[in-house]
Amino acid sequence: MPVFECASETDIPALSKLLSVLFTQEIEFKPNETAQCKGLSMIMSNPDLGAILVVRDGPSILAMVNLLFTVSTAIGERVAILEDMIVAPTARGVGIGSALLNYAIGFAKNHGVRRITLLTDRGNYSAQQFYSKHGFAELTMVPLRLPLT
Repeated sequence: MPVFECASETDIPALSKLLSVLFTQEIEFKPNETAQCKGLSMIMSNPDLGAILVVRDGPSILAMVNLLFTVSTAIGERVAILEDMIVAPTARGVGIGSALLNYAIGFAKNHGVRRITLLTDRGNYSAQQFYSKHGFAELTMVPLRLPLT
């Protein structure tokens, strides 16, 4: 029976492997285990930044999602950015992704979040359809990025 919960520091190696799967699927990102472990550790060590939620089956992590918290001045409330949602390839097609997303939405509500925003690759129509089925709607805003090195 799958268990839904917050990840712990000991999960970082397994989570980094899942992120590597995700980042090989995305156009803009490349796997970087050092950066992935550093980012996961930063989030886990400061719950005000966000939460890494996982689905476990015994010792195995089947899926993960990252919620990052901030404040919206437009609505004057706490909001979240949903990032890094990935289901292990061997666990796909049985509803784990939907169950994890619903768990993340409930977790966000319980933590005072009033809006969740996410990004998908422009051409990832299956992800867009998945999120749409769960109530997410496409925006008129266009994401822009400025890397600061």
